[in-house]
Amino acid sequence: MYRLRLWSVKNAGLMEKTYQLVERVLVAMAPVFEVIGYDRVEKPVAFIERGIKGALFDCQMCGQCALSSTGMSCPMNCPKEIRNGPCGGVRPDGFCEIKPEMRCVWVEAWDGSQRMKNGDEIKTIQFAVDHRLKGSSSWLSVAREKTEPSATATGSEG
Repeated sequence: MYRLRLWSVKNAGLMEKTYQLVERVLVAMAPVFEVIGYDRVEKPVAFIERGIKGALFDCQMCGQCALSSTGMSCPMNCPKEIRNGPCGGVRPDGFCEIKPEMRCVWVEAWDGSQRMKNGDEIKTIQFAVDHRLKGSSSWLSVAREKTEPSATATGSEG
């Protein structure tokens, strides 16, 4: 699993393009999800997402995926679950202070972000994890978020 996770970071540009394709498909399917009901498709979509992202990224299914902003390195793999950069315990060789056999998730994230077209997204501050969303599909959240009418579309723009 760890080797595949490192492979995904080394191929972050390819993973970014793949994610953008998956996102377009999910957004296109949003009307179908709406008709069926997001609650009804949550379990099967989360099952598929867990399988794919678990294998490629050792995804922890936090429900608030930041992979596209963190160089395809899941910050939830950090033993301290730090979502906004490395802690003060990164060893000089780039390995983790808690798990010395593992490269720091954020060292990997920085490397991966350099291979991505939108690599500057790593500078975006991530919100703290809402543990109530653990196990839920972030794919469905993105599809729903991208297709909901925004406040600016309703004419409230100044």
